[in-house]
This record gives sequence, C-alpha cells and structure tokens, in this order.
Amino acid sequence: MNSLHHEYTRRVDQVPVQGLGLSVDVYSPDIVNLLAYLRRRQAFPAYLEVFRAASTALAAVRRHTDLPLTYHGEGLWVTQPGAEREALFQQEASAAAAQLALLHSVWSNHECATKHIAGYSFGTYLPPLYTPASAAVVAANIRAVQAIFDRECRLHGGSSPLFLLEMPPLTYFVAGTVPIPEFFRQVTEQASCGLVLDVGHLWTVYRYSTAWQTVSLTAFLDRFLSEFPLERVVEIHVAGLSVHESMVETPMRSPAERPPGLPVWTDAHAAPIPPVLFEMLDQIVSVPRLPHLKGLALEVDTKPIELIADEYEGFARQYGTLFPGRAQASASLEAIGGERLDAETTSRREAGPEEDSVRRAYEHYARVVSGQVAPAGPEWTSPAACSEGLPWYHTSYLPYEILHWGGEIGAMFPETCRGLAAQQISLETFVAYWFREPRPVESSYDFFEIKIDRFLEFVSEVAPDSRAIARREAEELRAAYRSANEAPLPVAGQQP
Repeated sequence: MNSLHHEYTRRVDQVPVQGLGLSVDVYSPDIVNLLAYLRRRQAFPAYLEVFRAASTALAAVRRHTDLPLTYHGEGLWVTQPGAEREALFQQEASAAAAQLALLHSVWSNHECATKHIAGYSFGTYLPPLYTPASAAVVAANIRAVQAIFDRECRLHGGSSPLFLLEMPPLTYFVAGTVPIPEFFRQVTEQASCGLVLDVGHLWTVYRYSTAWQTVSLTAFLDRFLSEFPLERVVEIHVAGLSVHESMVETPMRSPAERPPGLPVWTDAHAAPIPPVLFEMLDQIVSVPRLPHLKGLALEVDTKPIELIADEYEGFARQYGTLFPGRAQASASLEAIGGERLDAETTSRREAGPEEDSVRRAYEHYARVVSGQVAPAGPEWTSPAACSEGLPWYHTSYLPYEILHWGGEIGAMFPETCRGLAAQQISLETFVAYWFREPRPVESSYDFFEIKIDRFLEFVSEVAPDSRAIARREAEELRAAYRSANEAPLPVAGQQP
C-alpha cells in the first residue's frame, strides 16, 4: 500500500495548482458567452473544468481560451465488475485520453457512480454498492484506465493526466455494508488515484443516511472528515441543491408520505448554492489534512450566466486566499507538466468468485432501485445502509427520469403520443416496459438515444399501427440531435 501511495504522491506532485475555477458544460450555458460575461464582470476563474462533449467542440474551446482546462469525464463506469476487460470500456478510456490531450488537461474526474447496471439504464447517476468487494472492483477499473492514460496521453513535460474519483450524491438512499469514508479509503489503498470531494454530495450523505436523525451536521462532518482519505483530495466541488421536479410536480398523497425533517434536496447544478454548503466548505478547508488540494470549483453547467457570475464573485472573495496568486487566471499552458512518469502497472484479471458475487449483488441492486424486488440482503440491512427514501425514488424520481429527464417523451414524440392517448395507452406503462428486462449497451452511453430506441420498441409492441409515425419522429429527433452536437461554438460578445 505504501508503494501505491508513493506513486500517487509522485503523480500529484506533477499537477500544478489550478486555484478557483468553474466546472462547465460547453453549450449550457454556452461557454463563449459565459467567459465574455465574466470578463465584463471582472470575475474571471483561474481554470475551467469542462464536461465531456464532442471532440470538435472541446478543440474549439481549447483554441478560444488560454485558461487551464481540466476534464470531467462521463461513461467510464468504474463501479461495474468486469469493466476493465470489456472492449467498450477500453474504447471509452481511449476516447477520454484523446479528449484529455485536446484540452491539455492535468486530470480526468469521473464520478464513482454509473448510469447502467446489469443491463438496466438510468438517466442520472446511481452510487456504487458501498462494500469492500465493490471497492476492489473500482480500484481495479481505475488502474486499468490510468494505464491507458499513461500509454495514450502525454502532456507538456511528459506527465500523464491523473485519474480523480468523485464521491457521488445519494438520491434518497444508500446501499452497502461499510461507511462511505471507509469505502473510499479502501479504494485509495488499492489504486494511486486522487479524489474529488463534492460538498453538495456530502450534504446528501448526511440527509439520506441515518446521520441527520442522530447528530448535528457539524458533528457529522467532523467524523466524516476524520475517516475520509483527505490526503487524496485534489479538487473540491460546490454545486446547487434543490427539491427535484418530481417531488414538486407530484405532491405527496397524504401528510404521512411527506418526507420528514430536512429539505428533500438532491444534486442540482442549475439551482442556487444554499448557504449551508459554504458553511460546510469552511469546515472542510479548515482541516489541515489537505496537502494535495489543487483546485476548488463551482459546478455551474445549466445555470443562468448572471447567477454564475454572482456566485463566483462571492466565492472568489471568500476563498481566494486559499490559493495565493491563483484566484484569477495567471498561468500559461507551458506551465503544465513535469517529468515523465512510469505507466501505471496493471494486469488484466480473470473473473473470480468474488467478482461474480459483486456482479450478482449489482444485478439485485438494479432490480431493487427499479422497484422490481424489495430491498433484502446485507447491502440493504446493514447499519451503513438506509432505504428509508427508496419509495420516493421508485414512485417519483425514477418515473420522472424516464418520461421527462433528458427529453420529454410527449415533446419528443407528439404525434405518436396523441395516437397512444387515443387508444387509451398511458405513458406510465412505458416506465414498466423500460425495466421489464435487461438490455446491453453496445456503444457510448447516451440516455437520449437510448430513450428514442426504447420508445420505438415500446410503440411497436403496444401500438403497432403507430410504428411508422414513431419511426419518422425518431429520425427527425436523431437528425436534430446530431446537428446540435456538431454545431459550432457561438460568437463571443452576445448578451446572455
């Protein structure tokens, strides 16, 4: 374990301090107008962390700004057993390496979460099973990805991007047998990765475990931080929290069903950042065990530009002294890099009994969270687990995700849906159809494309007379989607 920590230290020492930044999407809000507006407000970040997008768009961003750019990946499901041996996983890691090279990014941040489990697809992240066997799977997959980065992506000076693992949010429940801080300690004992600590995600751990019922938030944070491997934290995120649309638009049927206690907030990048998160951040950065903290970023994708500027101005005033001289952009790209590192040592493991056990546990996990079976087994009954909010996920969040998130079915297929309504076929039955059986994903994960394919299958089965209309609408959707993804960046200077 000491050799792995030494390797991590060797890698992270090559990563320059980034300072205060923004974690952004290329198009929402569009990055060119965002940067122009921030310049006018004189509230300019020291770096940007850019979400995965089309490579042409990322290359355009790199040409547009000399800010350091880091990378927030998507689609590398490091929580899933056997991923390291799958061709698609390796292709995704290679694609990420190519985008890291485009951006000259010193790290690649990925959520310790997935949107695809045992053949079942979801629109938003699901956290891992917090078990020792699952931690070993995550570490093995990270080692495989880091090895690909080492082979395929070299930065200035010969260093390769460092893999960062982000602690994910909880959406109403947690499943596992070990506390979350212990899970991440076990991962870091088996992989030389860094970590991203998201303050809003940490609030959801307090809310959707049993902690909020037994201790104050301050006491919870003290204990969590004493157990979490803070020496591996390279970046800290802060983003908004809000009550999910499904809980607002579908009121509880009776007072007994209303969630007790704290607000039923979930991770929401478009929402304002509540003051409690900055109170938590103050407590976190006061802890001395953060020797490798390189960046502190607000996650602002999908947020109005004016609100981004307002929040960043206050953020810079409060936390600029954490990184003297780095609150505003100042470094050139030539500062990136260092001496060449040896490639991460890894070997392709064969599936063993323990991995098969994790696979079965994830199959059960997927069926539990999709409402097909009741929660049972140690992952759901141990003191580290909490299934109290699972009914909210089943009855509100998940149906909303399938019908509305990432594309409103009624707006995507208006003519088809009118035909279904005329036949008295409710769209609610599409949710049950979605989880009726597992289906593999054979290309880069895209929930919008999956939704189109799945709805066509559904219509073909329940209303074959509407199949031709649904196919036409699907082709129109795909053409518009391709056009949007290939669109050039906007012209700078437009008013937001």
